[in-house]
Amino acid sequence: MTGAPSHDPSEAAPLVEARGVSLRFGRRSVLDSVDIAVRAGEIVTLVGLNGAGKSTLIRVILGIVEPDSGEVLQRPGLRIGYVPQHMQRDPVLPMTVERFMTLGSPAPRGTLQRVLDEVGADPILGHPLAEISGGEMQRVMLARALLREPQLLVLDEPLAGVDVTSQSDLYRLIADIRDRRGCGVLLVSHDLHLVMAATDAVVCLNRHVCCTGRPQTVLRHPEFISLFGPHLSETLAVYQHAHDHRHDALGEPLSNEAGSPERSRPAGRHR
Repeated sequence: MTGAPSHDPSEAAPLVEARGVSLRFGRRSVLDSVDIAVRAGEIVTLVGLNGAGKSTLIRVILGIVEPDSGEVLQRPGLRIGYVPQHMQRDPVLPMTVERFMTLGSPAPRGTLQRVLDEVGADPILGHPLAEISGGEMQRVMLARALLREPQLLVLDEPLAGVDVTSQSDLYRLIADIRDRRGCGVLLVSHDLHLVMAATDAVVCLNRHVCCTGRPQTVLRHPEFISLFGPHLSETLAVYQHAHDHRHDALGEPLSNEAGSPERSRPAGRHR
């Protein structure tokens, strides 16, 4: 298992990169000249309204859908772990978590226990798949993706079906996995509050890339404000400010050597 790189991820060659990707479904443009790149050790989050092309872009990057124009470049031999947006579970299908995790890719029981323990789901290896909670299911899906020892994790709406109290825990888990393994993470999310506190870079998509960059930069971009409204942008900016530093035991912001509040990096190592 490879530790997180100490250098700035922005200086490394991308693990995967889409250049000028365009795609049409009939007469409808789904993606228009989209550029995106993910490097080792960084979390990149795709945001946008429903129908913006986020899941379609993920499928293009994974090679499931061929774009009409543009190209997707992958580092040679790149190992990708993928967690799809939805996983239908048949309540009458007698399948355990262990059986599900080994479908198409056998693995020793000890290895399964190790990755389930890494995602905080070790006790459920023998449980029926249909009986575990939504949050447990997402952890199982993530553990299954980790069996590939991925250099890149691709997560399409990882909080789907997860209760509110578990959402921030899952985001912290994703960041911890990035830190331990040094992998890149590309995820799609609708939860902008968590995204803005837990990602290195944001790509705002509306069939084309409206804006991209660090969360603080994207929040101020006119196209982001146009899509999501000034009130949400202002709310998220306040949320960012309130969570972008650490506090002492009395609740006062800690200061760095320059005397200004010291920046914390709760889940993403901002560049």
